[in-house]
Amino acid sequence: MNETNIEEPTISPLGGEGGDDLIINIGPQHPATHGVLHLVVTLQGETIKNVEPHLGYIHRSIEKMCESLTYRQFIYVTSRMDYLSSHINNHACALCIEKGMQIEVPPRAQVIRVMVDELTRIASHELWWGAMAMDLGAFTPFFHAFRERENINDIMEETCGARLTMNYIVPGGVMADIHPNFQQRVKNFIQLFKSKVDEYDELVTGNIIFQNRMKGVGCLSAADAVSYGCTGPTARGSGVTCDIRKLYPYEIYNTLQFEEILETAGDSFARYMVRLREMRQSVAILEQLVDNIPEGDFQAKTKAVLKLPKGEFYQRVETARGEFGVYIVSEGATTPYRIKFRSPGFANLSALNHMARGGKLGDLVATMGTLDLVIPDIDR
Repeated sequence: MNETNIEEPTISPLGGEGGDDLIINIGPQHPATHGVLHLVVTLQGETIKNVEPHLGYIHRSIEKMCESLTYRQFIYVTSRMDYLSSHINNHACALCIEKGMQIEVPPRAQVIRVMVDELTRIASHELWWGAMAMDLGAFTPFFHAFRERENINDIMEETCGARLTMNYIVPGGVMADIHPNFQQRVKNFIQLFKSKVDEYDELVTGNIIFQNRMKGVGCLSAADAVSYGCTGPTARGSGVTCDIRKLYPYEIYNTLQFEEILETAGDSFARYMVRLREMRQSVAILEQLVDNIPEGDFQAKTKAVLKLPKGEFYQRVETARGEFGVYIVSEGATTPYRIKFRSPGFANLSALNHMARGGKLGDLVATMGTLDLVIPDIDR
């Protein structure tokens, strides 16, 4: 019997024949993804060749649900999308309805809306800052961030009755007037935060280890940010002007003095600095408004059942993560015929592969962290 020599294939310890690519799964349950996000990562050694996000693990068909709800009801479903920008999401929906019905919002309600929006922005950036540092191995900043964020949650709880999904903004204004303690508590928070934000720089921003993990990592050029449809701090970290509050002012933003924060490096550290500096701008907005809340009604008089005229309506706002758009098609009924949300997280995530490709596996967490992803905002 003749023996046939069969050559054994060379198996690389990294997987595959002859040292071919290694494919690994990150998520859908993984601390660094901050939710149920599944990344299929193709590696050559430790170098990333491709990142493919797999979505849908927390999809709830929110857009379809909204089409069966009235114009007063559907607003609050959006609190469950980007739950760290729930006030701002609700604000966009209310503005879209008010545009369609030509409802004039009282000045007092406009100021209150902007103030809770900016408190929400700070609270969101606080959570991001703490989680970002923790993703890179620094646990202490997480406690510092939540220490200040708790003050905002207390203000929200006293005024709105909730700490996360507020259900406060309604078509025509806000659901209830501010609590008698609101102004004083906001003033106290402003003084506290202005002293603490310097601690953030000392603790994290100036840390040489943190800088080495962030600088030159996850680079995104201005042209690529525009091409992928990125908005918010993700795009502004690449020098792209895209702040909706400046480009398409709503409510009273055109009367306020604040800067659109831009960084030009386009790396993870630039996106970090944009958010840190944005918190200071939000405080500046609050300082302009806290002693200048007009007297008067907190809500315009509207009908119990709202009907938008037949047509198409669109409204965009600036959330903590970027441009959030609400598109409503109405046939004149009590419920929308079609609703579509343009969420910032979906577009920003689309750029992750471009940003991570060619980098090291250890840098993927830093790159992904600076996108500030909230997964229900993507799985809508």
